[in-house]
Order: sequence, then C-alpha cells, then structure tokens
Amino acid sequence: MSPSSKPADKRIRTVLFDLDGTLLDTAPDLAFALNETLRKFGKPALPYETIRPVVSHGGIALIKLGFGLNPDDLGYQPRREYLLETYRQNIARETRLFPGMSELLDTLEQQGLNWGVVTNKPAWLTDPLLMEMRLFDRAAAVISGDTLTERKPHPAPMLLACERAGSQAHECLYVGDAKRDIEAGINAGMPTLVALFGYIAEEDDPHGWGADALVETPKGIFEWLTTAQEAK
Repeated sequence: MSPSSKPADKRIRTVLFDLDGTLLDTAPDLAFALNETLRKFGKPALPYETIRPVVSHGGIALIKLGFGLNPDDLGYQPRREYLLETYRQNIARETRLFPGMSELLDTLEQQGLNWGVVTNKPAWLTDPLLMEMRLFDRAAAVISGDTLTERKPHPAPMLLACERAGSQAHECLYVGDAKRDIEAGINAGMPTLVALFGYIAEEDDPHGWGADALVETPKGIFEWLTTAQEAK
C-alpha cells in the first residue's frame, strides 16, 4: 500500500472493480485472440509481454498494437470483428481471478459488504465471461461499456453501479488499473485504489492519477479497507 494512502470519508459498503486487469487476469485470452487475428491476416504473433499492458484498453488498442490501424482505416473493421469473435469463443480459456482475489471476495461477503463490476467491455463479452467464472450471480451490480451511452471516465456508469448495489457513491470504493478508472471514481465522488498488479504500461504514472492509494495485491485492498473502516 502506498505510504500516501488516506482513509475514505465514510464507511465503505460496496467495492466496485474494473474487470480486465483488476478483478480478472484476462490478458492470456486476449493475447491469444490477438495473435490468432495476426496469423489470420498474415502477420507474425507478438510476445505476451508486449500485449499484456495494452489489453485493458480494449479491441481498438489491440488492433492498433497488432496492425497499426485506427477505426477509420481500411481493413480495421474485419480485423476487429475477427479479434472479438475469436476472443468470445475462447473467453475463459486461461482467464483466472488474480491471486488473492477469490479470498478477497469471500471476505467481503462474509463481512456483509457487497461488490460489483464497472467495465468498458461490452455486455456481450462481460456477462458470459462472468458467468463462465461463476461470478455473475455473486455481483451486486454489473455495468458494462454499453449499459449506458456514457462510459468511463464518465461518472454515470459508476453511479448506476452504486444505485444497483444499494450504496451511495461515498460508500463505494472503486479499484482499477487505468487512469480512466481512477478518473471515473473521482468524478463519481468515491474513493479509489490503483491495482498495481494489473495491466499498467511502463509509460503510465499511476502515482499521478490522484487515487487514494496504490495496492500491490488484492490483499492490499482489504488492508486499505480495514484501515479506512477502523478510522471511523
């Protein structure tokens, strides 16, 4: 936990997670899908280490990484469609909860807290993934990138998740591994943590994102919560 961490203003009742790179380690399956797409369209596969930091940013970023194409470029759309369909067919091939996350979720539930997911991943990928991982029915809220017209860093998805979980924004903690995650939480008026175990690129500066703390492991999330609750 960062030495600069500070407790939340109110007691936390709900913990909300980003999906890719925070709750779930989805990088192996997304990397597989990108490399299958590269092979399909006549390009060599990329090393996993090159792909991992990019996967939190979705299909647009992966196609940009693999092919150097933007959404308006010729050839972008068929590559993106192939990538997403390949990923959908292999959505839980190697995806796992990050080490320690299963214990964290169990502990939250045992202590009477609930938890949910706010992701920019579309629902047609989010929902089946969470179902495959046997997490969908446990979540108090699942807000995907197309649940509303707004996406993170806009606060609207965050506030909807709070509403569905039965908590006020100041009673929710948001944990994510990207700058937009922290911006979304701050914009919604909730405390935030950076998941340093997620998909953070070398050029990222998570210490400058304005989060309440940075945590190295899911256990660090619980430690921060404990400190915050005891401070009340």
